[in-house]
Amino acid sequence: MNLRTSPLGFPPALSLALAIAAALAAGPALASGDDAADGTVDLDRITVLGRSDATPVAPTVADERARLQRVPGGTNLVDLRGAGRQATLRDALDYKPGIVLQEFFGGIDQPRLNIRGSGIQSNPVNRGVLLLQDGLPLNEADGSFVIGLLEQRNAAFISARRGANALSPGATTLGGEIDFYSLNGADERGRLRLEGGSDGRRGGQLAWGGAGERGDWWIGASDDRNDGYRHHADGERQAVHFNSGWRAGESFSNRTWLSWTDLFFHIPNVVPKDRIHSDPRGVMGDGNTPQDTLLNVYRRDPLRDTRQLRIANASEWGTGDSRHALGLWWQDTEDLFKNPTVHNVSDSDTWGAQYQWQGAHAAWDYRLGAAYTGGETARDFYANNPADGTRLQRFGHYDLDASSLDLVAALGWQAADGVRLLAEGKWSRVGRDAADLARGGGLDQRYTHASPRLGATWQPRADLRLFANLSRSNEVPTWWEIVAAEAPANNPAGAAAALLRLRVQTADTVEIGASGRIGDEQGVNWSLVAYHSAVDDELMSMVDDSGSRVGTYNYAAGTTHQGVEAGLDGRLALADAGALEYRLAWTWSDFTFDDGQFAGNRIAGVPEHLVSAELLWRGGGWRLGPNVRWLPRDTPTDHANTRAIYQDGYALLGFRLHYTAGDGRWSVFLHGDNLTDRRYASSYVIRNVGTLAQPGFLQGVGRNGTVGFTWRF
Repeated sequence: MNLRTSPLGFPPALSLALAIAAALAAGPALASGDDAADGTVDLDRITVLGRSDATPVAPTVADERARLQRVPGGTNLVDLRGAGRQATLRDALDYKPGIVLQEFFGGIDQPRLNIRGSGIQSNPVNRGVLLLQDGLPLNEADGSFVIGLLEQRNAAFISARRGANALSPGATTLGGEIDFYSLNGADERGRLRLEGGSDGRRGGQLAWGGAGERGDWWIGASDDRNDGYRHHADGERQAVHFNSGWRAGESFSNRTWLSWTDLFFHIPNVVPKDRIHSDPRGVMGDGNTPQDTLLNVYRRDPLRDTRQLRIANASEWGTGDSRHALGLWWQDTEDLFKNPTVHNVSDSDTWGAQYQWQGAHAAWDYRLGAAYTGGETARDFYANNPADGTRLQRFGHYDLDASSLDLVAALGWQAADGVRLLAEGKWSRVGRDAADLARGGGLDQRYTHASPRLGATWQPRADLRLFANLSRSNEVPTWWEIVAAEAPANNPAGAAAALLRLRVQTADTVEIGASGRIGDEQGVNWSLVAYHSAVDDELMSMVDDSGSRVGTYNYAAGTTHQGVEAGLDGRLALADAGALEYRLAWTWSDFTFDDGQFAGNRIAGVPEHLVSAELLWRGGGWRLGPNVRWLPRDTPTDHANTRAIYQDGYALLGFRLHYTAGDGRWSVFLHGDNLTDRRYASSYVIRNVGTLAQPGFLQGVGRNGTVGFTWRF
């Protein structure tokens, strides 16, 4: 593996991490590190009602924490039971090092999610991370996903295995995987949750469950609506989730999941940079310039309208030393994604099966697995009528078949007390077969690749864990990269679609890190991870002058992704005055072009530094205090690094108040965000070369607040 290094012999990110880790590791060893296995903050832990080890196919937070202890790399564990506001995905994943989530409109929409830069170029259609529900893939067969379909309030906890630390057979990308573990009937009997706030935010969830000696069931229905901070930014989402588990004997259990989600939101789209401050709620069409007339959002009416039905089933059997798991899933997704110039109309069916066998013998442990995912997508493209947003001529008509066969074999060895070595290999055979039904012909592409990993963990004492791994990742393009569509804003008749032959994006990565605890229960949990990835054929998207995506290419001259992911959390007792609880996450992303057209430039799209922090006073049932989300440096929005169109750095100040009654049956919360009413860009279009005149920025949400009430029955 060809790993690019600094003149000192180590990648800069790794050198920095080694220095910090040495300082932290020197701290006193006074307590067990069980609560800091993943180095993340977990302030909202509550007692689980009725949950036992016998709950069918439903691991507990403790189970997952123990599993992550054996992973030789960066992970996150987020307990959502008892959490406060859950209006957006950022509420669930904030304060988590290594996970970069950039909001688009601040409502029910499509935030840009990436881990270690994987998939950052794909937005507003996401890829680069494998999303899972209870260990089974949520992505479409081509690897893409509609992030707005996620309903985190149905999850008991979230586990993120960053990069090569992913455990699923089909997770081979640079970003890794994020697993949403569902609430079940043993977690809660019933819940009513109501939320409301600024910009027409209102939401509710009603959930009901039950559990017996051999089984449980849970159903939750939610409705969310938002008028939006910006003009033409309203949205709504309705979802129903059901799961039921049962156990036969002492060694077999089964669980079934059924979900339906209906997602709709208007898209306010991008504006030139100067309007961030002059008109923070505005869209193209609010002004009287020729550009406003051409790109009028009200007339072109960009939006996304998506519905998904999903059924999944998983069985587990065996003993503690030899466990088998088999999962099956099917989902149908109808998706209308209309940007200002093109209607993208898709109807996809995805199905799959996944088998894993894991066990242990003496000092050895092993894991074998296989997964197959297949899917068919009918995709049509229509030019958008600039006068009223209706469909004009169809200019693309495709039948798209995607498939992936993934095999994994892993062998672990407890080489000595506290020392574990891991060797893992994944092999994938991926197909992308596209038929052009309008013009005839098509484009069939096959990708075969191996994704090996070597790792080691060393736990010299109970409160300190060190790890390292060396890996290769592979990311196959999705249909959103392979099928390109373009309709000039000033000439809809010139719309055209094409099929692109693209190479797989590969990366060789070295990762080191540590996690631990300093002090007793009132001490500090900490984690620190550094990585360095040499990326080849990185998938880069192209957009037109209006900000609409028009194509993808492989950057053949090489890129480097490196960074540091660090987290702290803890509690400081204040005698008889309660305690101070704190959490801090810092993600440093240093992504650059090695050679070629943009040699030496920063890759646009990811803030170099992202800091999230919160300080709460806790006493009785009260928790209250300030928080901040801080981008200390400006971020390039084009690969040419045109200084005039950098995203300006910002700091957003917030405040949180939460009260839980003594019996835990009901709670209330108040969240305030951007209390200084800072005007800033929450996200932006990524271009090769941009100009100040082009629309490219999304205004962030101004001062806002949310109140909520939860009753458990």
